[in-house]
Amino acid sequence: MALAAFFADQQPVPGHRPWPRYRLDRAQWLKLVEALEDAPWTLIGLWGEPAQVHAAFREEPSTIAVASLDCAEGRFPSLAKVRPGAARLERAVRDLVGLEPEGLEDGRPWLDHGRWPLSHPLAATPGPAEAMTDAGANYRFLPVEGDGLHQIPVGPVHAGIIEPGHFRFTANGETVVRLEQRLGYVHKGVESLIAGKPVAEAARIACRLSGDSTVAQGWAFAAAVEAATGTEVPPRAVHLRAIKAELERIANHLGDFGAICNDAAFVALHMQCGVLREQVLRAAGAVFGHRLMMDRVVPGGVGIDLDAGAVATLLGLIETLARRLPPLVQLYDGKPSLLDRTVTTGHTRPDLVQAFGAGGHVGRAAGRNQDARAMPGYAPYDRLTFKVPVLTEGDVNARVWIRLREIDESLDLLRQLLGDLPAGPIAAPVPPASGEGMALVEAFRGETLAWVRIEAGRVARGHLRDASWFQWPLLEHAILDNIVADFPLCNKSFNCSYSGHDL
Repeated sequence: MALAAFFADQQPVPGHRPWPRYRLDRAQWLKLVEALEDAPWTLIGLWGEPAQVHAAFREEPSTIAVASLDCAEGRFPSLAKVRPGAARLERAVRDLVGLEPEGLEDGRPWLDHGRWPLSHPLAATPGPAEAMTDAGANYRFLPVEGDGLHQIPVGPVHAGIIEPGHFRFTANGETVVRLEQRLGYVHKGVESLIAGKPVAEAARIACRLSGDSTVAQGWAFAAAVEAATGTEVPPRAVHLRAIKAELERIANHLGDFGAICNDAAFVALHMQCGVLREQVLRAAGAVFGHRLMMDRVVPGGVGIDLDAGAVATLLGLIETLARRLPPLVQLYDGKPSLLDRTVTTGHTRPDLVQAFGAGGHVGRAAGRNQDARAMPGYAPYDRLTFKVPVLTEGDVNARVWIRLREIDESLDLLRQLLGDLPAGPIAAPVPPASGEGMALVEAFRGETLAWVRIEAGRVARGHLRDASWFQWPLLEHAILDNIVADFPLCNKSFNCSYSGHDL
């Protein structure tokens, strides 16, 4: 059944743009669960409100719809058995708003570690902290049985400068037979922080969800606000957003390429990639006034323009990267000792990639051809020429090559954008209107989603979903049957966000 056909008899909720949202009753939601057993619809988001749960789906390539269920009794049928990527999102919904996912096998808390001053902070009536059970130090990791097995706890505090997350390995000798993650250590209450804020203030919070994706997540939030309020962004601003996004993509891919090589004990490439990444950040700082380009995407447009000198600076950067990167790629591909660490290591199964709807370099390295810039697509990429690289091996090496090929594509996109930069204003006023909006933007690690409800120019409710939500679970599978020493390689080849996930 087609996604549109399933909702054919439903009336969409007024004011939800650009894709429809449908309010279902319990019987219809159960039919949705049944349809998901056979329908190839990808879950792209799931979030809750005090008495309502929402789930967004995409039918490839570009049909998108949101299903909503009123939860008068504080419960909703779980989607996790038919869409495993829903499991952690449903646990988060339970922690944040108190809605109980019926049929979800994992009853443990996810974001709540037993340290919040209250329980269910986004519920209509939050509860006392002591109402939460089995949180904090009592968290129960899944049991593993077998002869000769031992456990290795790692984190949440790690060596070096890295965000906190706990990894519980079960190994037979050096071979990993299970990995279980525990995240949520950097929960910031983002959805609570943006609620009630004027859109300009909320945008500053949204772009800080994960500092390495400030442009993409700021863009997604701004686009959702613009959809909700009917704001038309000037063409020049749209191009400037894409320039920032491609610079962000290049900087992060360079950093990851070097870090993967470093985890394989090839420090020289790590240092060279660090130099190139630094050049990208310095150029961004010079032309946009901030190395990470934070707060440079705003609802209605962008906050800073490019003059002729700035364009020349970026064109010079492009030529420098195009000249200096190929020898580093050749060095990587010509080192058997390095490839021995990356080829066949950390294999991600294509069926799991499809089941979880994982995108970005994780999905495209395992055969999933999904890039929000192309599908569903958004301006200005709908007028640009670029390829979406896809490989099928699904190992660390494939994830490296997806990054390298995306850098090449981003350099070419920057040439197109800078060579055809429209004249005109860089922002439009956002009217104090009301409505609901949703947006998908391709960040460097994959698709980021933003959904907002705007009431008279303020954010009544908002949800932000980083690509990491659907990638973290796959890391647990990728490390299986690998040795413990290869975990840093696998982890860095994924490079999921802790902060972006923890909300």
